[in-house]
Amino acid sequence: MYRAHFGLREPPFGLTPDTSFFFACSAYQEALNILLIAVNNGEGFLKITGEVGTGKTLLCRKFLSSLNSGGAPQVGAGTAAEEDGLVYADLRGKRFITAYVPNPYLEPRSLLAALAEELGVTVDKDADLHHVTKALTRALLGFARQDKRVVVCLDEAQAMPMESLEALRLLTNLETEKRKLMQVILFGQPELEHKLNDQPVRQLKQRITFQYHLRGLAKEDLPDYLGHRLKVAGHLDGRVFDKAAVAMMYRVTGGIPRLVNIVAHKALMLAYGEGKQEATSRHVALAAADTPAAKPRTRFWRWLGWGAAVVSVGCVSWVLL
Repeated sequence: MYRAHFGLREPPFGLTPDTSFFFACSAYQEALNILLIAVNNGEGFLKITGEVGTGKTLLCRKFLSSLNSGGAPQVGAGTAAEEDGLVYADLRGKRFITAYVPNPYLEPRSLLAALAEELGVTVDKDADLHHVTKALTRALLGFARQDKRVVVCLDEAQAMPMESLEALRLLTNLETEKRKLMQVILFGQPELEHKLNDQPVRQLKQRITFQYHLRGLAKEDLPDYLGHRLKVAGHLDGRVFDKAAVAMMYRVTGGIPRLVNIVAHKALMLAYGEGKQEATSRHVALAAADTPAAKPRTRFWRWLGWGAAVVSVGCVSWVLL
């Protein structure tokens, strides 16, 4: 609706995890580095947690695309490269077989069958858990003989049943003298931490060698985040939100990327509806008032909510005219 007005090729604040919009601020780049270095070293279980909307799925997809592209270019000798003070794993020459399971809320047999499908392993649809596990074991041994590394990413891992977590742990018992045959990365909300504290899966928790907790964007990162997404979408310099608008954006979203995207999108719609080339703190406040997850909800914000409704009607009228 507002792309031509702001000179954009595509919407800059969509909610779909698009790796081209990945913003490598220090926290998110550090999380990506940990994942790349850990798989480079052949670690068993890894864990990434974060509140709803902090970008876990986007980080997961960026990580998988980095594996497929071979990580970062190598600088000097060793197993890591350094660029702008950040360390990256050098994965060139290493062949990875990856599997991504977006919804692991499955009983053990279904989870392993989904994993087999992702890895290209043929399993009879009527096969029981024993035979599915046996087929996966043969496949993992075959990948190891071909010097291929298997990396499995499980999104929304906090939803996994205890029995499925245990079945996954038993499958990762397979190893050579040098490394595990399969590496597993759990992406989940903080509830995952509570689940791993339960007695039935205490052995799995002991095998988590690296972990990272995503906390969202820092206040100082928010202007660059907004500018980065605008420039990727085609804006010339990424300067659409004024300084006061950025400050208001952080106040109402707490730096949670999903909330930032929702509020920023609505603010741009309001600015477009008024024919403005710049989004102000007023636009952001009106957008936040129309977003239930934004904070805080006071009488002032309810008043702004009514204002947002009036402005929205005006925007539609302006567009129609």
